[in-house]
Amino acid sequence: MESITPLSFRFSQDGEGQWKIPLRSKTDTERLGRAIGRVLRGGEVIALTGELGAGKTCMVRGIAQGVGLSSEEVSSPTFTIIQEYASHPSIVHVDLYRLNDPSEIEDIGLSSYFDTKHVVIIEWADRAKTTQLPSDRLILELSHSGRYSRWMRLRAFGAKSQALLETLFYQES
Repeated sequence: MESITPLSFRFSQDGEGQWKIPLRSKTDTERLGRAIGRVLRGGEVIALTGELGAGKTCMVRGIAQGVGLSSEEVSSPTFTIIQEYASHPSIVHVDLYRLNDPSEIEDIGLSSYFDTKHVVIIEWADRAKTTQLPSDRLILELSHSGRYSRWMRLRAFGAKSQALLETLFYQES
C-alpha cells in the first residue's frame, strides 16, 4: 500500500483533528488523493474548497484513482454540476462553481446522494450553506503557497470523517 508518510505533515493540536499538509506538486496532490480514495468505503462526504486553480479537480482525480478509476475518466463537472462514476464505492463528483445561489442545491438533488452507497466529493463546497451538507463531512481546504505548491488543511466533522483521517494517517507504512 502506498504510504503518504513521505509527505511532510503536522497534526494541529486544536482538538478538531486538523491536519495541514504541504503539497509540493500535482504529483503530491494526486498521491494524497489516491491515499484518501483507498480508505473510502461509501457514505463519506468530502467538501473541497479553495480558490480557482488550487488543485480541487486534481485531488478528485487522485481520489478516483484510489478507488480504481483512471484519472482520464475524471473531469470537472462545471457545466453538468453532478457526475457519477461507476466504481466501488460509487463516486459522485459535484461542482457548485456555477450555482448562483445556495437554494439551487435543492434543485439539483444533491441530498439524494448522501447515503451509504456513495462517496460525494463536492468542489466549491463553500458555496453551499452548512445546513445543506451532512454534519459528518471531511473538509479539504486547498490554498496556493507558490506557483506549483499548495497547502491542504483537512478538517473532520463527525465520527465517520474522523475515523477516515485516523485510518489515513495512522496506516502502516
